[in-house]
Amino acid sequence: MSRAALLVLADGRFPAGGHAHSGGAEAAVKAGRITSPASLEAFCRGRAHTAGLVAGALAAAAVLGADVGELDAAADARTPSPALRAAARRLGRQLLRAARASWPCGELDALAGRFPKGAHQPVVLGLAARAAGLGPEDAAYCALYESVSGPATATVRLLSLDPFDATGVLARLAPELDRIADTAVEAARRVADEGVDALPAASAPLLEVGAEWHATWPMRLFAS
Repeated sequence: MSRAALLVLADGRFPAGGHAHSGGAEAAVKAGRITSPASLEAFCRGRAHTAGLVAGALAAAAVLGADVGELDAAADARTPSPALRAAARRLGRQLLRAARASWPCGELDALAGRFPKGAHQPVVLGLAARAAGLGPEDAAYCALYESVSGPATATVRLLSLDPFDATGVLARLAPELDRIADTAVEAARRVADEGVDALPAASAPLLEVGAEWHATWPMRLFAS
């Protein structure tokens, strides 16, 4: 295992397309739900406990060898918004391109052939982590960090928020991300015996509603 590979995979400069997505922050800013570092922290905390937890568990299960078709279907079932499902597959397709260039392997090639239009991003993330020699905990952490770092970074642009304040939000959330990652991996380990129903299905209705609203905008800074 090379922990340095985790730094590559989680780096915001890794060409996986995440920079073009706000994780729902653009719609939340427009709706007045994010206006300051405090409200950004509340938004990111809620996102970590819902979308982040689900993504972390899916990614960890993929590392552990769960069937990618079943995981992708489970991700679909946990993503009611068509706009978010489409965004997750676009991100998955882009991440797979970057992962195949970085850690070439037959498993990633097979995934590309099975899902030519893209698998859900957390599923791809898990297989990318596996190809990089990482474990389920690493994949869960990467998914969770992405779930909060995307909105934090986007809010710097959307609100001209001080980058130091945005980074402070991420630092304060770190202990919670540790606990959520443990929960995600524990659920992923049960998939072998219980199937994908063991994975969390935490919901965030405002993220889903906001994504559908955001998709109708004629002009926007971020794709989702």
